[in-house]
Amino acid sequence: MTAYDTPRFVVPEPNLIPVNPYPGALYKVPTSRMFLVKKSLTKYRDKLGPDVATFDASQGDGGASLPGVPPEILGMAHELVMDHGTAYDSPYGCDEFRTSVIEQYWQLDPALGWGPSNVLAAVGGRDALLRAYSAMIHLGTGRIGDLVLVSRVPWISYNWGPYAVGANVLLAPGDEASAWRYTPGSIRASVEFARQHGDRRIAGIVITSPDNPTGHTLTTEQQIMLGKVALEAGVAFVLYDWIYHYITEGDPIDINAVLGAFSPEERERVMILDGLTKSLGASNVRSAHLLAGQDVIQFLSSRASHGILPPFHGQAVAMAAYQMGFRRAAASIIDPTNASRYVVRRFLTEHGYHFIMGDGGYYAFVHVGDAMRAGSLADSYALAEYLAAEHGIAVVPGGAFSDEGDEWLRFSYALPPEVTAGALERLDAGLHALG
Repeated sequence: MTAYDTPRFVVPEPNLIPVNPYPGALYKVPTSRMFLVKKSLTKYRDKLGPDVATFDASQGDGGASLPGVPPEILGMAHELVMDHGTAYDSPYGCDEFRTSVIEQYWQLDPALGWGPSNVLAAVGGRDALLRAYSAMIHLGTGRIGDLVLVSRVPWISYNWGPYAVGANVLLAPGDEASAWRYTPGSIRASVEFARQHGDRRIAGIVITSPDNPTGHTLTTEQQIMLGKVALEAGVAFVLYDWIYHYITEGDPIDINAVLGAFSPEERERVMILDGLTKSLGASNVRSAHLLAGQDVIQFLSSRASHGILPPFHGQAVAMAAYQMGFRRAAASIIDPTNASRYVVRRFLTEHGYHFIMGDGGYYAFVHVGDAMRAGSLADSYALAEYLAAEHGIAVVPGGAFSDEGDEWLRFSYALPPEVTAGALERLDAGLHALG
């Protein structure tokens, strides 16, 4: 027994977190510049007047550039909120949301053994990712400092989200000619590289399709193959980020085909992320969910009970959209984006650009190295600043994602097709003005 006048640890001494000075030696996590890109258009407006036409092709937010969540769905969600009340929900969300995710959205095959208890509500995609990284570290390898594997030119927050919660990030080998996609060889080489550098392990791999920033897409079969290769190579968890998958010229990803390709044991090491941010233009609604094995969901739920609980409003918007039928609910984003994708592909092809894009999502990755050299511009940041200030077109510099992306620009076509056409003309004029 410990005397009342003696300090006492909350957990037994063998379970104390070891003293480690690593937080004081971490690289300073940079603020994402993605939110600042469009502000560079101010210089163009200051020069030519506030009413001059500008084009924002930097968008990662369909709710800003397209109609976003239909008012009908918001109205349905508000009714659900009023009926539900404002008391706490469970750390995993509410039971009605979990059931709606499984039965109405995914239409998950009960024979797979997963159901509502395999769903965790999250406060948007970034929150879901941070939770997933935490599970990878604690349940996957049990060690701070192990690795999360991402593609060679990843979404900027893949670089820093894991690092902020104690995992280092490893960029897989990748070939520009194949859009820096993973291959079985690149995954295995990454596992061996990790072993040779401090005997580290890979706690998780992030596989995303459609991809941000490159826009490339992977077939269901390719995603299954890469996931299996990763697990066989010793990667602890496979995270499929499908936040863009409903914005497509074809069908969204068939979760039953993916989960059914893994054995029950392998399935426990698979996580799936999806939400409303992209396909419904609901960035500020902050609604996403993770599907994962029972151990992962229980681990994350217990942590959430002492941290951030997902608010009901985001879940209500999701349930309203799922009840309507998600393809219909998201038509205001999907239809104009699909039309714009055709405009982008045709324009860039006819004008001789080297670019990457697939049949889903809303990004094209455009090579601009020749224009940068012609204009003696130091990097893609300088090019993006020039395009915004001198030609009124905002795009995202490829260097924001990794060094390998520095001769590229990310062009977002989450826009009405007529606006996309105008943005392409402005981009083309700005690049040609450099010589």
